[in-house]
Amino acid sequence: MTVLVLTRQLVESPADLVVHELNQRGVPVHRIDPGDFPRQVMLSGRIGPEHHDWTGGWRGQHRELALGDVTAVYYRRPSPHEVDPALSDDDARWARSEARAAFTGIVQSMRCRWVNHPRHNVIADSKPRALATAARSGLRIPATLITNDPREARAFVASLPNRTAVYKPIAPPGQRVFNGEKAAVWTSPPLGPDDLTDDIAFTAHTFQQWIPKKHEVRLTVVGGHLFAGEIHAHSDESRIDFRRDYDALTYRVCTVPDDIRCGVQRLMSAFDLRYAALDFLVDHDDTWHLVDVNPNGQYGFIPELAQPIARAIADLLEGRMS
Repeated sequence: MTVLVLTRQLVESPADLVVHELNQRGVPVHRIDPGDFPRQVMLSGRIGPEHHDWTGGWRGQHRELALGDVTAVYYRRPSPHEVDPALSDDDARWARSEARAAFTGIVQSMRCRWVNHPRHNVIADSKPRALATAARSGLRIPATLITNDPREARAFVASLPNRTAVYKPIAPPGQRVFNGEKAAVWTSPPLGPDDLTDDIAFTAHTFQQWIPKKHEVRLTVVGGHLFAGEIHAHSDESRIDFRRDYDALTYRVCTVPDDIRCGVQRLMSAFDLRYAALDFLVDHDDTWHLVDVNPNGQYGFIPELAQPIARAIADLLEGRMS
């Protein structure tokens, strides 16, 4: 039995907590950054009339792993495949495309436990699909408009009870390039109808009702276990989007209302997810509004919950939890 961990090499990655927990239990772990293939890792796979599954495996500088030895995969934000810098731009694009197709195709065909299977992550990562599925699961969501029609956008914001909305990026991971540098795109400050310009016509935009909140909740789901932490913001930036200013946040473990628990279980089942981090806004009437579904979301930043969540993920990978 070997747990394959597919993740990028980061300092203080949440994956490190899971790997440490598995090591403490004596569970064999093999960690690979898919970005190291094909430059630093060799992959070979064979299939034919006599085999219904791929055989072969990986060979790195110091370790080897056979496909047949893998009983579970922890898939968490792997880095893009890197190819030889000596290749021309055209050849590099081709080599990168072939590497990605080979690696993902062989790995994703393995019949084992996944947290989560990449196919399910892709489906749940679609914000329009996530909002629709959440609403069908009985969870409350804010009024939301996706459009490239400036007139429709202004009319939508004007129709809201407080005539205020926020802009949010649609596609993960919410990054764009400014002057050659990557920059994160967060939730905007509150916007009124007069703040919306005709530039909206250039592409799709998401506008969501601004909900005055008492606090936020990061609800992390692992199998059938729910770990909820209140996020209290203490700066103007963090009140708009808590990711803007982590230093201004405080946390408190909280309980999950029964109706939210039931809706979340339906949502997880609909997407066939074993893990997800869900973001809720809690208004001054204590109503929970789901705003984001993150199938690969962070969990380590809430200190009291980090270790229990890592243990639960390890339980899933080890087969102790269904």
